[in-house]
Amino acid sequence: MINKYRWYEIVGIYIGIAIFLTFILAPFIEAFLVSLRPWREIVSIPYEVFTEGMSFDAYFSVWKHVPLLGHYIWNSFFIASSVTILTLIAVIPAAWAFGRFEFKGREVLLTAFLTITMIGPTVFILPLFKIFLKFGLLDTYWAVILPGATFLIPVGIWLLRSYMLTIPRELEEAAWVDGASRLYILRRVIMPIAMPGIAVVAIATFIGAYSQQFVIAFAFLWTPEMQPLPLGLFPYAQGSVARWNDVMAASLIGILPVLLIFPFVQRRMVAGLTAGAVKQ
Repeated sequence: MINKYRWYEIVGIYIGIAIFLTFILAPFIEAFLVSLRPWREIVSIPYEVFTEGMSFDAYFSVWKHVPLLGHYIWNSFFIASSVTILTLIAVIPAAWAFGRFEFKGREVLLTAFLTITMIGPTVFILPLFKIFLKFGLLDTYWAVILPGATFLIPVGIWLLRSYMLTIPRELEEAAWVDGASRLYILRRVIMPIAMPGIAVVAIATFIGAYSQQFVIAFAFLWTPEMQPLPLGLFPYAQGSVARWNDVMAASLIGILPVLLIFPFVQRRMVAGLTAGAVKQ
């Protein structure tokens, strides 16, 4: 195979990748270093990257200083998992309908879905508060799960619709001729073929739901035992005497399970994205 790049172009590509990774990973590296420093060294002047007394003590003491840390992590996983399930229930049939059937207003609805993704959830805090107050959903998990799914469903429809377009129509037509119903075709024909695309939507939805819980939870969840990790750690990150080493240690503990799971699902996610990129 002929190499399309000259040596200096390859060097430039790797330098660009290194700069990009530096900006992406720098906050995580700094958070890890802060979690290793003693509290006095964190607030000392001048700032030092490496200080004396660095250890992993915060990863053990944080469970005592943040008694509900286990609850916070579990709540984050529960909320993200519930949002993912609810999103998939809505996205799978909707993506199939938008990708396969012709009906009035289809393009308008797709554009509206795309527009919704450009509006942050903060804009809808007051209307959602009034709705949840009327239906008695304040300070419940539903007050976080429903808005989370609402803002992630449009992205899921766009992702899965592009994959649905690669499925040959002949498969559905053959099942329709054999007397299969629309629901049967969706469950037994479309979904098994679309599993790589569904996996991509599920993974992207879970990561999005896990990482965007603070604003909605701050507005609608008040019981400490029900709060997700970002909101649960918020009181410990306030004031001039905040224990930043414990906060950083708890944050890294909270994202560690996601980082451990991602390598196992990365191949399926890449396969789904590449399979949906080429129309068969």
